[in-house]
Amino acid sequence: MKRTTISLIAVATALAAVTGLASLTAPDGGPAAGDKAAARLPVERSSLLCPAPSSSELAETLYTSFTPAGAGGAAGGGESARPTAELRPSVSVLADGDAAPAKDEEAPSEEDEESREGEDAPKAARKPAPAKPLVVLQEPGKPVAADADGGEAPALVGTATGALAPGWTAQQTTTVPAGSGRGLLGVSCTAPDTDFWFPGASLAEKRQDYVHLTNPDDTSAVADVELYGKDGRLKSTLSEGITVPPGGAVPVLLSTLTADKADDVTVHVTTRTGRVGAVVRSADDTDGSDWLAASADPAGTAVLPGIPADATSVQLVAFAPGEEDADLAVRLSGPTGTITPAGFEKLRVKSGMTATVDLKDVTKGEAGSLILGPAQADRATPVVAALRVVRGKGDKKEVAFIPAAAPVGDRATVTDNRDRGSFLSLTAPGKAAQVEVAASAGTRGGTAAVKTYTVKAGTTLTITAPVPEGLRGTYALTVRTVSGGAVHASRMLEVPDDGIPMFTVQNLPDDRGTVSVPVAEQDLSVLDD
Repeated sequence: MKRTTISLIAVATALAAVTGLASLTAPDGGPAAGDKAAARLPVERSSLLCPAPSSSELAETLYTSFTPAGAGGAAGGGESARPTAELRPSVSVLADGDAAPAKDEEAPSEEDEESREGEDAPKAARKPAPAKPLVVLQEPGKPVAADADGGEAPALVGTATGALAPGWTAQQTTTVPAGSGRGLLGVSCTAPDTDFWFPGASLAEKRQDYVHLTNPDDTSAVADVELYGKDGRLKSTLSEGITVPPGGAVPVLLSTLTADKADDVTVHVTTRTGRVGAVVRSADDTDGSDWLAASADPAGTAVLPGIPADATSVQLVAFAPGEEDADLAVRLSGPTGTITPAGFEKLRVKSGMTATVDLKDVTKGEAGSLILGPAQADRATPVVAALRVVRGKGDKKEVAFIPAAAPVGDRATVTDNRDRGSFLSLTAPGKAAQVEVAASAGTRGGTAAVKTYTVKAGTTLTITAPVPEGLRGTYALTVRTVSGGAVHASRMLEVPDDGIPMFTVQNLPDDRGTVSVPVAEQDLSVLDD
């Protein structure tokens, strides 16, 4: 039988379609390209979002930015392109939602506007030209810092490219010395996503909790905010379809979303369109304020690392987002091993309901981490969880939050460490592990230092963070898993003020600085009949 004649145009089209694509099968029974191990390559672009820090005129905010040295990464945007890592003010803070044209750009004419696709879209749906960057990172391995004072500091939207993208990390730390928002508020700037869980928020009268939504993209994002109390989802008519403008930020007071009352709630943020960065700012009339970051993704086991030794109150908040109830075993990992705290051996979390347990001073003078796991090994139900931790007593109290932490993985970084008051908690819930902790040079000088630590199985190792020699300014800490099992980590930063033990805690999850790239081969045999 003769083959059907194929036109030259069809051949060209077929060649264009298959050239450069991975072949999942090979001719003559050879091994498939997909059988080869995928390569891990540095990412070439990263995004970070920092919420508006405070509304207090007394607020002092420090921004820090860092990319680990040796992380790799291509130039990004072409061989001659210069890598960048910049944090810019969100456009929502600019007058009338519009920004002036960038320095090297001209404002579009009316004819240009009319010729654009989607010309009937409102101005709020179009992203204005970016504002001048507030924080600019120049090179890997050397952190930078910038500050802002008062209650008008905006949310920041950031992008890193090329060699500055893999492992790029930023933090904002705000000090509010007095008022209802008093405290040391720290948060690692978040990557945009479409799904966030925040157990540990509140609608109590003495609390003012806001969820901050920031949109990094050129089109509007639409987000839904669901609230769950001890009896299930709270009624709300205002939490669906919250529009976050392009490159903009929207703070939402949780108590305005429902008429129901609940001391402890779990907040679930999802997006219908687009993606956002999300974080909850909590202010307590008596206990101070801090940021509540999102919990690690729902899982059968949750590790909450870094409860300080002098904690006077520890409250656990957990939520089961699936259709099954979760029966959890509660364990405390300390410096010598893992124990079951007396009186808090198990916790039942009903599906769709927020469970709260007052663990009081569970650490009994020794720093540790809380580990939640299935009470029965064959019945692991996914949960999310967070701790609300208080230090101090009377009118000298301060609060911070510790959400469930994803493992450090290959590498994790936290910025804004100081010559005093920076502590690392390293937890190995399963096998023992060896980790490398690298202290970068300072923002204004210093020599980088590296130390290696062994974390015994089932223990939490709490250390004073290594400090670079000759440090000037602040510095970054990068934790790498050298060998052994999974490690979960957090950093506590304390800055005492007038007898108040002000502190904040940030987790160190894997920075996802590399991505798995399948092996690709050309296979033109698919053109044969």
